[in-house]
Amino acid sequence: MANQLSGKKAPEFTLPSSSGETFSLSDFDGKWKVVFFYAKDGSPTCKRGCLTFKEQYDLFQSLTPPVEVIGISQDSVEDHRRFKEDLNLPFPLLSDPERQVADAFGVPVFLGRFPAKSSFLIGPDRTVHYCYDWLFRPRRHVARILDAFSELSSGGSMQ
Repeated sequence: MANQLSGKKAPEFTLPSSSGETFSLSDFDGKWKVVFFYAKDGSPTCKRGCLTFKEQYDLFQSLTPPVEVIGISQDSVEDHRRFKEDLNLPFPLLSDPERQVADAFGVPVFLGRFPAKSSFLIGPDRTVHYCYDWLFRPRRHVARILDAFSELSSGGSMQ
């Protein structure tokens, strides 16, 4: 499961984004980031999850230090472009059609066809500090990530 990455380095990846550019995890080195995996653009749970990140995006950006938000699913770049535009999402959506990155992060598939929804709080040095699987709780996962960041920042573990 995804929690096996806690305390370890997040795997490097490069994926195409909804804007047509490519993004690498290393592009965000030196910054805190949340990488979240979701199943499908437009599905009700995933839509709610993305909208929850959108609702809290300004808060993530106002934290000290700021936290970048990156969404990843198997959908195509074109599907991501439409989905991002329809929801006016302020963060990149990356396309992982073969699930290479999801597999590298240990994001499971249930019953052979339902990709899990998982979020990872990753430090500036690419260490995974927190993992949360949010299969049926799309609203709660953002609060859990913010709580984890708050605990890390108040505990002096910020890098």
